[in-house]
Amino acid sequence: MTIEILQPYKLLPDCAAALEKQFTVHKLFEAEDKAAFLKEVGPRIRGLAASGKIDAAMIAALPALEIIANIGVGYDSIDVAAAKARNIRVTNTPDVLNDAVAELTVGMMLALSRRIPQADRFVREGRWARGESFPFSVELTGRTLGILGLGRIGKEIASRAQGLRMRVVYSGRNKQEKEPYSYYADLEEMARDCDWLVVIAPGGKATEGIVSRRVLEALGPQGMLVNMARGSVVDQEALVELLQSGGLGGAALDVFVNEPNVPEALLAMDNVLLSPHVASATQQTRDAMGALMAKNLVAHFKGDPLPSAVV
Repeated sequence: MTIEILQPYKLLPDCAAALEKQFTVHKLFEAEDKAAFLKEVGPRIRGLAASGKIDAAMIAALPALEIIANIGVGYDSIDVAAAKARNIRVTNTPDVLNDAVAELTVGMMLALSRRIPQADRFVREGRWARGESFPFSVELTGRTLGILGLGRIGKEIASRAQGLRMRVVYSGRNKQEKEPYSYYADLEEMARDCDWLVVIAPGGKATEGIVSRRVLEALGPQGMLVNMARGSVVDQEALVELLQSGGLGGAALDVFVNEPNVPEALLAMDNVLLSPHVASATQQTRDAMGALMAKNLVAHFKGDPLPSAVV
């Protein structure tokens, strides 16, 4: 196609190559003067390959824009209202990352409960060879896992947790009648009844701070939080304070409020597992995400139904 699209941020090589086979791609991230670059190519841009923040100002700079294809299931970094106002289509890449995110979620739960990073360090430091004893850890078996956000990924996490013989409950906007897990309309109540709380709800204004201080306090001194969603979903200040004071047992975090900046206090805590927002970062998954992004763009310009439309 001779259609021109904008690539504001760097993409994986396979994804970038797939786009270049189909379109004329303008790479904003390579431009020294981005404002001048946008002014030059902006009027010709009909599609946008998004992998980061797309605000109203960028959308306004692209008067011919028809579609924003986002790589990732979350699209809270896109000003969807500004897109809707101009009838610009928005797509994402759901489903292809479900397994990768679910795998890492369970992996982080196991690492936090069985203290795997600490055990590795214990051996490397020669403490086992010196006759020291590594402290006992806690099993996941028999524990109750509460999932905030029983969507596609949440269901995959639930399935894996049942394989570990955990009891699964969930909270969300609505009860899902066909799901076998107990539903809590009140998140605080669910947290009080859980040993683990996994956060996998969408980001955005609707969920900002939904895991509040009260919810974290309800989870309690033995409770464990796992955030695989967005940093904004959890009251990060309250989280740090409760982890420091012993009001919360531990946390495994793949996301943070102001990435890539992580609060200094978290770096020093032994009851916290940190990960650099890599839940979907496997080669297979990122390749599939890139392929789906390209499929959405190609489908739009061919006049075909969009594989994964948001709006």
